Amino acid sequence: MSSAPESAAVGFDASGVSGADALKQAFREHPSGVALITAMTDEGPVGLTASSVASVGIDPPALAFSVTRATGSAGGVLGAETHLVHLLDSRHADVAQAFAVSGAERFTPEQGWASLATGEPYLPASRVALRCRPLHTLGVGSSVVVVAEVLGAVFGEAAEPMVYVDRRFHTLPAADRA
Repeated sequence: MSSAPESAAVGFDASGVSGADALKQAFREHPSGVALITAMTDEGPVGLTASSVASVGIDPPALAFSVTRATGSAGGVLGAETHLVHLLDSRHADVAQAFAVSGAERFTPEQGWASLATGEPYLPASRVALRCRPLHTLGVGSSVVVVAEVLGAVFGEAAEPMVYVDRRFHTLPAADRA
C-alpha cells in the first residue's frame, strides 16, 4: 500500500507586501530582455523602452508588450499602423536609458537612427528589428497590453545580451554557439 508523500500546508501571510508593491518587488528581481519600440506619427518619430516584450506564437507570428500610459510616446506607438520592436544588446544601454526617461533626447544623430522604406524609425545597430502591426489591445488599469503580428525582421550583428533587473541594465556573457 503506497501513500502520498506528506506535505506541509503553506499559509498565505496577508500581512506581507501586497498589491502593486508586491508586484513591483517581485519583478524588480526578475531579469527581462530590453527592447525599444518605435513608430512614425504625424508629429514625427516616437519611441519607448520596454522590458515587457514576449513572443506569443508563430501562426500568426506574434509578440506582446505593455505600455503604462496611452499618452506621449506610448500613445504614438498605440496609434500607429505599424511599429518596430528593436531587441537590444549590451551596446544600447545609453539609448535604452534615453528612451526610458521622459524628456530625454531621442532620435539624435549620435544614436545612429535611420528610417525603413516603410517609414518607421530604425536603429541599424540593433541585433534585430521586428516590424509589427497591432492585432489586439487590452486596457488593464492604466496599462495597455498590445498583441502585434510580426510582419518581418531586419537582422543586424549581435553583441552580448542585455537584461534589465533591479532598475539597471546588465550585460550577460555571449552564449556559446558551438
